[in-house]
Amino acid sequence: MTAKAKWVDIGALDSIPVRGARVVKTRAGCIAVFRTAENEAFAIDDRCPHKQGPLSQGIVHGRAVTCPLHNWVISLETGAATGADKGQTKTYALKIEGGRLLLDAAEVAAGKVAA
Repeated sequence: MTAKAKWVDIGALDSIPVRGARVVKTRAGCIAVFRTAENEAFAIDDRCPHKQGPLSQGIVHGRAVTCPLHNWVISLETGAATGADKGQTKTYALKIEGGRLLLDAAEVAAGKVAA
């Protein structure tokens, strides 16, 4: 998270299907927001580090998503490719408060990777 987070409400957690995703369009590009079976939420760039496939269209399993193009598995927590694959996509700070999803807009604007 950035030192001075600017939390922006991007919608309800319930608006995302369990083990599904939605895309948030920003000036910095598209961000995929995922919901896990455990009702956790994660935000990462909507591009696989391999061939830029749309991760929001992938299959969510545990805390990972499988890219629909070439089956790369990407950690929703770190954005890193798992297994033998190498590469990483940006992650963004996201929190849930009262069933609402809050994205750190300052971090998105800065183009920084969440810690």
